[in-house]
Amino acid sequence: MSDAQTRIDQLVKSHDIVLFMKGSASFPMCGFSGRAIQILKACGVDTRALTTVNVLEDDAIRQGIKEYSNWPTIPQLYVKGEFIGGSDIMMEMYQSGELQQVISGQA
Repeated sequence: MSDAQTRIDQLVKSHDIVLFMKGSASFPMCGFSGRAIQILKACGVDTRALTTVNVLEDDAIRQGIKEYSNWPTIPQLYVKGEFIGGSDIMMEMYQSGELQQVISGQA
């Protein structure tokens, strides 16, 4: 595992909810990242308690997260160490009620 992969693995495993995104929770730098934050807020997640990783600040993380999850796009959501998906999957899961269950630990 590369240094970036190790850092990603530690982040994902040491925080309940991690969002790899462009920008921050208070200032998303792309529409998809902004939508991911809005979905999490709608699920009752306090964005101040949310762990976000701005992939624009670290190229190794930006590339590494795509390899780590085998998922080509950002944002990427992890809940309790499990890869959930990007903003489209988050939206589908939110609309079905599944994302709320995963976040609350009832899934």
